[in-house]
Amino acid sequence: MSRPGVEALPEKFGLVEWFRPGERERVERVLADMKRLGARRLRTGISWADWYTSEGREWYDWLVPRLSGEVEFLPCVLYTPPSIGLESKTSSPPKRALDYADFIDLFITAFGEHFEYVELWNEPNNLSEWDWTLDPHWTGFGEMIGAAAYWARQRGKKTVLGGMSPIDGHWLCRMFDLGVMEHIDVVGIHGFPDIFDYTWKGWARNIAMVREILDQHDSPCEVWVTEAGFSTWQHDEFKQARVFLEFLEAPAQRLYWYGADDLDPGLAAVDRFHLDEREYYFGFRKADGTPKLLYRLLEEGKVTALKKVEQVAAAPARVGAAGGKAILVTGGAGFIGTNLVHHLAREGQRVIVYDNLSRPGVEENLIWLKENCGDRLEVRIADTRNHLALHDAIAQCSHVYHFAAQVAVTTSIDNPAADFAINGQGTFALLEAIRTAKERPSLLFTSTNKVYGGIEGCRIRKNGTRYQPLDPELRRYGFGEGTPLDFLSPYGCSKGCADQYVLDYARSFGINAAVFRMSCIYGPHQYGTEDQGWVAHFAIRTLKGEPITLYGDGYQVRDLLFVEDLVDAMCRAGAMMPQLAGQAFNIGGGPERAASLLELLELLRDLHGSLPQVSFDDWRTGDQRYYVSDTRKFAQATGWSPRHSVREGVESLYRWLCQSLGTPGRGSEAADVDKRKSYPAPGVEAM
Repeated sequence: MSRPGVEALPEKFGLVEWFRPGERERVERVLADMKRLGARRLRTGISWADWYTSEGREWYDWLVPRLSGEVEFLPCVLYTPPSIGLESKTSSPPKRALDYADFIDLFITAFGEHFEYVELWNEPNNLSEWDWTLDPHWTGFGEMIGAAAYWARQRGKKTVLGGMSPIDGHWLCRMFDLGVMEHIDVVGIHGFPDIFDYTWKGWARNIAMVREILDQHDSPCEVWVTEAGFSTWQHDEFKQARVFLEFLEAPAQRLYWYGADDLDPGLAAVDRFHLDEREYYFGFRKADGTPKLLYRLLEEGKVTALKKVEQVAAAPARVGAAGGKAILVTGGAGFIGTNLVHHLAREGQRVIVYDNLSRPGVEENLIWLKENCGDRLEVRIADTRNHLALHDAIAQCSHVYHFAAQVAVTTSIDNPAADFAINGQGTFALLEAIRTAKERPSLLFTSTNKVYGGIEGCRIRKNGTRYQPLDPELRRYGFGEGTPLDFLSPYGCSKGCADQYVLDYARSFGINAAVFRMSCIYGPHQYGTEDQGWVAHFAIRTLKGEPITLYGDGYQVRDLLFVEDLVDAMCRAGAMMPQLAGQAFNIGGGPERAASLLELLELLRDLHGSLPQVSFDDWRTGDQRYYVSDTRKFAQATGWSPRHSVREGVESLYRWLCQSLGTPGRGSEAADVDKRKSYPAPGVEAM
C-alpha cells in the first residue's frame, strides 16, 4: 500500500541500497523513506567477506530479519573473503569455486525463510566487482555460480544471475556455454544512462536484445533490471528525475533503482576512494540527508507534475529565432522570477528560464509560466554550477536577472558549504560566463539586506507593536547604501561575497552589472517557509490553521515591497543598465511600507477573521531588530516608486493563496495565542 497523497509507484518497483556493518540508523532511515514513497522491494548486498569478520554474523542476524519484516527482500551475495581469493581482494575469484556454493548453502540455512530469490554476485563483467583478468573467460565464475545456483534450487530458492554492467550479449551467451543458465530463473541487467553507459540505446532495445538471446536458447528466464540509476555529480537533479521516469517504463518484470542515499564522501566506493566522483551521487538524498528533486516530487505525490515539467522542458522554443537575443532569468521559476518572467513575456520579450527546481512549489510555477507565456518562453532546467549549460545560456541572451540562490539563513547555518557553493561559486560561475562571452549581456544581481549584518549600532526602542530607531533620520528614510557591510551568518557571507564580486566585475572588467540589496518581497507565486518568505509563510499557516512560531519577540520591523513594484524596479534597471553599472541599490518598501511581525499578523487576522496558535522562540542568527530600506538613490536614478500599500499587497497575496491552496478564505475562529507571551495592545508604547 502506498502512503496517502503519494502517487503509487509500479508494483514491480524496488530500491537498491548497500549497507555496511553497523549502519543501523541508516537502515531505519532507508526503510522509513521506502514507506514514505510506497516502495515495497529492497535489493541489498550480503558480503561474503564481511560475514567472516568479527561483527559480520551478528550484523546479518539483525539486518536480514529487520529488512524482510518491512519489505520484500532480495539478497545479492558477493565479495570474496580476501584470505581465500586468488589475490587478496574482494573482487578476486576464490581459489576453490565450490566455497561460494557452500556459503550460499550456509546463508539459506540461516535466513532462507526471509527471501524467495537470491542473486548470485553483482556485475560480474565489471572489473571492480569481479576481476576477470584473473578469470579471462569467466570459466571460474561459471563453475562458481553454476554450483551455487544448482544448490540454491535444491534448497527451494529461485536464482538471479548477477546483473550485467554493461549489458553484454556475448557475456550472456558465455553463461549458456558454461551451463550456468540451466539453474537460473532470472537474468539481471544494470543500466546507468549517460553515466557509465555512454552509448545507451534505451531500456526497450537493451531488454529486447537480452530477450532474443534467451529465446534463442529456449530459456524461460525472466529479465529484471536489478540496478539502474543516475549520478547527480554535475548537479543535474532534473535529469536524474527524467532518467527515473524512463526507467519506470522499462519492459522488465522487476525494476530496482539505486539508491536511497549518496555515498558518504568519507568512505571508499568498492575499493576506490574518490577516483571516480560519479559513484558518490546516485541517491534520492544527498549525503547530508537533503532530499533531491526526484525524492521531493515522489514524496509530494507529484510524479504527474514531473511529467508535465519534462514536457515543458522538451517543448521547442523560438528564443533563438528572429527578434533579437533573449533575456535570461536564473531562478526563473521561483517566486520573483515567475512574476518577472510573466511580465517580460507579456511585454513581448523572449525569455529563457534557467532553474534547477530545487525549491518546493516551483514546478507548479514553471507549468503555469509555460501555459501563460507560450513560445516566448524557453526552459532550461539546470544548476548554475553546471558551467557548460550556463555558458550556453549566456550566449543566447542580452541581459541577465540573477535570482538563483540558496535563500535561507537557517539553511546556511545547517549547511554552510552548500550555501557557499550555490550563492558564491554559482554567482562567480555566472560572472565568468558573462566575462568570457563574445557579446557580454548586462546583469542585475539580487543581493540582500543581510549584507549589513545585525546593524548592532542602530539604537532602537519599542514603540507600540514595533521597534523604532532613536535616530530621526533613520526613522524618516531608513538605511542607505552607505551602511557598513557586515556579513553576519553564512548566508550573509555568501550573498555579500557575490554582491562584491558583481560590483568588482563591473569595475575591473567593464561588465554592465548592478546589485539590488533587497528587503522583504512578497506576493503571488510565493510559497513561503519558516526559513524564507515570512509574509507568505504566515499567510499560508493562517489559511491552513497551522501554528506560527515567531523567532524573537515579534517587534522586529521590515519594509515590505509587493512583487509587482519590484518587477517595475527591475525592468527600469534593465533598461538603464549602462548608467547604473557598478552600483548597489537598497530596494524595499521604505518607511511608508514598514511593518513588524506582530502588525503583519494583525493584518492577517483582519483579513481572515482569526489566527492559528502563535508561539515564540529564541532569536535566530542574523536576524535584524530593525531594517528599512532607504530607496532614494534608486528613485532619483530611475524615477521609480512603489505603488501598492502593504494592505493592498497582502490582500492580493491572500487571495492568490486561497486559490492556489484551494483553501476557504475568511474564517471565524478567534486567535489562539500562546499565553507564555502576548501581544501588547496596538498603540501602547513599550520601552
